[in-house]
Amino acid sequence: MNLHTYLLAKFKAALTAIGAPEDSPAPLSRSTREGFGHYQFNGAMALSKVLKQNPRDIAQKIVDAVDLDAEVEKLEIAGPGFINIHLKPEWLAQQLESANADSRLGINPEQQQTAVIDYSAPNLAKEMHVGHLRSTIIGDSVAKTLEFLGHKVIRQNHMGDWGTQFGMLLAHLNDKLAANEVAETALSDLEDFYRAAKVRFDNEEGFADRARDYVVKLQGGDAQCLQLWQNFIDVSIAHSEDVYQKLNVSLKRSDVMGESAYNKDLATTVSELQASGIVVESQGAQVAFLPEMADKNGNPAAYIVQKSGGGYLYSTTDQAAIRYRNGVLNADRTLIFTDVRQALHFKQTEIVARNAGFISEQQTYEHCPFGMMLGSDGKPFKTRSGGTVKLAELLDEAIERAEALINQRESDLSEQERKIIANKVGIGAVKYADLSKNRTTDYIFNWDTMLSFEGNTAPYLQYAFARIQSIFRKAGAVNSHANIQLQEVQEQLLAVKLMQYVEAIKQVSTEATPHVLCTYIYELASLFMSFYEACPILKEGIDEQTKNSRLMLAQLTSKTLQSGLDLLGIETMDKM
Repeated sequence: MNLHTYLLAKFKAALTAIGAPEDSPAPLSRSTREGFGHYQFNGAMALSKVLKQNPRDIAQKIVDAVDLDAEVEKLEIAGPGFINIHLKPEWLAQQLESANADSRLGINPEQQQTAVIDYSAPNLAKEMHVGHLRSTIIGDSVAKTLEFLGHKVIRQNHMGDWGTQFGMLLAHLNDKLAANEVAETALSDLEDFYRAAKVRFDNEEGFADRARDYVVKLQGGDAQCLQLWQNFIDVSIAHSEDVYQKLNVSLKRSDVMGESAYNKDLATTVSELQASGIVVESQGAQVAFLPEMADKNGNPAAYIVQKSGGGYLYSTTDQAAIRYRNGVLNADRTLIFTDVRQALHFKQTEIVARNAGFISEQQTYEHCPFGMMLGSDGKPFKTRSGGTVKLAELLDEAIERAEALINQRESDLSEQERKIIANKVGIGAVKYADLSKNRTTDYIFNWDTMLSFEGNTAPYLQYAFARIQSIFRKAGAVNSHANIQLQEVQEQLLAVKLMQYVEAIKQVSTEATPHVLCTYIYELASLFMSFYEACPILKEGIDEQTKNSRLMLAQLTSKTLQSGLDLLGIETMDKM
């Protein structure tokens, strides 16, 4: 059950009953101070001017009209007209018992939509680097959340697998193969391969001309060039797949929809834009002028879809991608995860596509920008020598650091168990440090903070989950048919937080903000720790009914933590 939605519907019905206008605001929020109830309704003050009545009198009418006898212990009018909502422990307990018996934790699927999610999108001319981390893991978490809520999710990995740089790379690869090297060996280090090709392009006589010839042949569909290109793509994608597997993200080779996939539709796309009058010729180029994004002098923004020499651009490919996703895949929503520097491009892209009818009124086109990962100096994260940090190497270092920390802790874990745990902790730490920050902000990468077993970190949450599993090992089988009793304050606070899980994941679904889910599961884990300290479970003298009730609370907390961490792509373990 979505507790917020349920209560809000009840209060909206009460507003109608007291004669409030249909569009009256209905501000319902969680109480932030102990003793002020679990939720607070603040609609009376906004209505006082409309109804020309004292807000406390209006609040009293709302209290009298709202139908919450079964759910609410007390409705309390405070201050100028706030309504504090104290939920009944018995009613809360019934909801938790139902959630605990349900594999979906009481969360019903939403009405299904088709969501196309464009994320990760590495350039296949280079290995994945830290700049790809945020797109990959934020997009993957949102994809998993939408799937959990019952939506049809189509992942689109818009890889950079086309363009003029491939002429240079294919010429270099052809020479390597002619020297009896195999593609996998020649491309084992993409960065070295790219650098070597660039040096030849800049310095070797005749190489640049050969590279340009390869571009022409590739774009013309030459069979030998296409075979070389396919070799390059296959090996490059394998590099990315290794990273995806290590990162525990759900992208597969079948999700790859590179720029090259839209080649056949580029000319048609430009023709349709021309026919609709959206695109006109300007200095030999095909340009859409956008008065919607005019500068301060009234000059419209220019959006080029074809260069004067006839070449296509990212903008052309993005328009063709919209046509495919909306016309063929029938997307209700398209979500695109790139860094914030591309926000202007995607805003212009949406305007052109909507004007052309490539996006219908009911379809959404959501660019979900994110901030930068920064080093301790506040600048984009680099190696000590100032180079780009390969994502695979960053993840390897995370695992090594996690293993060193785990080896410092006393435990009866075997060496193999330590290595498995180190992998989960290291990868989880890197992902959670990123996902727990608001998507739109920059953040500073810090090993010590992210690998800490204290505070809002993955290791803390993984440890909280493992600690609950240790309770179950000591207690034996949990009686899943036991009744939950919420007698202590800490039990009630934990119960309300468990009911709020659906609110967190629906916000992630709507706003593409996984940090909301991170905040929720951290607060849940913290409340469980407080509950565990204040409400003994296995201590001598605790009666069987109380023990079973608290084990049920622990069990639902465990399921919720695991579900939330799964949606973030972070693995749990039973022992740490």
